[in-house]
Amino acid sequence: MKTSNAEMLFANACQLKNLDEQKAYVAKACGDDATLLHYILRLLEARAKDPHFLENPPSALSAAEFPPDESGRRIGRYRLIKQIGEGGWGEVYGAEQEEPMRRRVALKLIKLGRESRQVIARFEADRQALALMDHPNIANVLDAGADEKGRPYFVMELVEGDTPITDYCDKNSLSTAKRLELFSQVCQAVQHAHQK
Repeated sequence: MKTSNAEMLFANACQLKNLDEQKAYVAKACGDDATLLHYILRLLEARAKDPHFLENPPSALSAAEFPPDESGRRIGRYRLIKQIGEGGWGEVYGAEQEEPMRRRVALKLIKLGRESRQVIARFEADRQALALMDHPNIANVLDAGADEKGRPYFVMELVEGDTPITDYCDKNSLSTAKRLELFSQVCQAVQHAHQK
């Protein structure tokens, strides 16, 4: 992450009217750089709470809180390629399984520093619930384990695509009937997940 780039993006975002506009600008400007995006969003949120926070920067915004991206790292028979998602306690990477076959997968891993008993228990419950699902519109769990530090992970089918469903419908000029058919498929997948 280049500091000058982060400073420029942060300064540009601060010129926008509200936090929602700032976040949208930064998300577009950062592209695939999840580390940079996370860093600037944290700065914007801190600024929204206290416009003078940079006059006395808190240690919570130090570089130590933003661990390096784990792309390129190997976990078992998987090589992490790039981060494709992030939540409060987990990160999802596009990865490549290297043996016994080569294929692209998604690997979800607990974030460094978030390995409390409660988080691990929740992660394990999520992993088990996903493993029980059997629906054509829900990615299958392929593997699970723990890295060398004991952080649990699980591996799922990689589903390419980051286009919002509404944009997909607009781009393909779907009729109302086709949109409802697609929405029904989403609802069936969500219902299946909730039943598990």
